[in-house]
Amino acid sequence: MTSFKKTLALVIALPLALGSASALAYGGGKQHHDQGGKNSCGMKSGHAMFRGLDLTDTQKKEMKALRQANRDTMRSEIASHHAEMQAQHQKIQQLVLADNFDESAVRALAEQMTEQQVDRRVSMLKQRHDMLQILTPDQKVKYQQLQAERSEQCQARMAEKHNN
Repeated sequence: MTSFKKTLALVIALPLALGSASALAYGGGKQHHDQGGKNSCGMKSGHAMFRGLDLTDTQKKEMKALRQANRDTMRSEIASHHAEMQAQHQKIQQLVLADNFDESAVRALAEQMTEQQVDRRVSMLKQRHDMLQILTPDQKVKYQQLQAERSEQCQARMAEKHNN
């Protein structure tokens, strides 16, 4: 595949991949909402695991406060993120439809989009870290055990889907 074709494929695939990942990261995956966090491999099931940790009332209040703060932050970021994605999509269209392919402009845009995705991932992991800091050492060990169990269950479900 030529360099042009590779770059063109990247330009087309990157926004789709990042948009899908962003939508899921910001709650766009309705299947997880419908299941209420049960038997799913997505982020919502992570919140359900906190229920299995025998949290104290104080811990529950702290978790609720963190979730509310995160929810408020996420709502404000969604609007700006949507506007950014639309602007980036327009830039992509301009670059793809241009008479001459500008690889440096495409690379700059792809790097910008990737950096934004990394920033969102870092923010999400910081939120998770903040929530885990509320737990006692014993609760953290139990959380890790629940995570391992969930991971095994997800892998088994994915293997089952691929075998069918």
